[in-house]
Amino acid sequence: MLRKAALRVTRPRVAVMSAVHDHPHADTDSIIGLVREDLGEVSHQAVYDVLRALTAARLVRRIQPPGSVARYEARVGDNHHHVVCRSCGAITDVDCAVGNAPCLTASDDSGYDIDEAEVIYWGRCPDCVAATSAASGG
Repeated sequence: MLRKAALRVTRPRVAVMSAVHDHPHADTDSIIGLVREDLGEVSHQAVYDVLRALTAARLVRRIQPPGSVARYEARVGDNHHHVVCRSCGAITDVDCAVGNAPCLTASDDSGYDIDEAEVIYWGRCPDCVAATSAASGG
């Protein structure tokens, strides 16, 4: 994938790609930790640079729900969305609701050639709902 995107194959790039692929929605600090487990010492800046290059090449996707740090995922190019737990911050992928990316049709595109839409659903994950029910005796 790196070569197809005209990027040199380096150990840090491979390690970051692997970390993002194996841990969807991981934040930068988590990715740095995973890369260090794989390669040993690597600088924060090196991981930031790799993430920036991979994002620019569209090999990874950067998402940042309001109130959250940036997170990265390897699922790219399908215009999927996310659901975020208001309690614990867990993030899960959600496919488009109906048909062929209906959310790409804006009510007024102001002349833009729209190629992506970002939708975030908010709620509470099943674990947090269960914990709340258990705590309230329900």
